[in-house]
This record gives sequence, structure tokens and C-alpha cells, in this order.
Amino acid sequence: MTLPHFFILIARFEAFTWAGLLVGMLLEHVLAVTDLGVWLFGRLHGGAFIVYFFTAIVAGVRLRWPWWATTLAVLAAIPPLVTWPLEGWYRRRGLV
Repeated sequence: MTLPHFFILIARFEAFTWAGLLVGMLLEHVLAVTDLGVWLFGRLHGGAFIVYFFTAIVAGVRLRWPWWATTLAVLAAIPPLVTWPLEGWYRRRGLV
């Protein structure tokens, strides 16, 4: 698997785990049904965040992204569900 493909895959997985964590927080804190979603997706998202963070830095260096593209890729992991549209935008711009 090439680095651009791995970046796309991990960006989408990071967004998926964010969505799962948000649903889990809804189930736990709003509906008071179960904490299983937070337990599961919290762990998955933590791992996905770390892998995405380092993948974004490595991709930025190896693919010779401008500094703003690398910084934006790293910061995209903080707000929910931003990594997926970002990777789509990067694909359209030819960065991945």
C-alpha cells in the first residue's frame, strides 16, 4: 500500500471512529443507555488519532507538501469528522 493510499485510509478511519465516539457519547450522556460505545470507540479513536497524526507528518515530509498542508492535516484530527473531507480536498488538489 502506498503512502497516499494509507493516508486516505487512515483519514477515513479516524473520521469513522470520531462518529462512533459521538454516537457513544450520545448513548451514554444524553440517553443514559450504555457506555459501551464510548468504551469501544474511545479506544479505537485514540489509536486512530495517533496513527493519523504521525501519518500526516510522514506524508507531509515524504510527499513534499507545503507547510500549511501538513499543519492543516495534523489539525484536522482535532474537530470531529474533518479528516475525511480534508483528504478528499487533498486528492482533488493532487496532494495525495
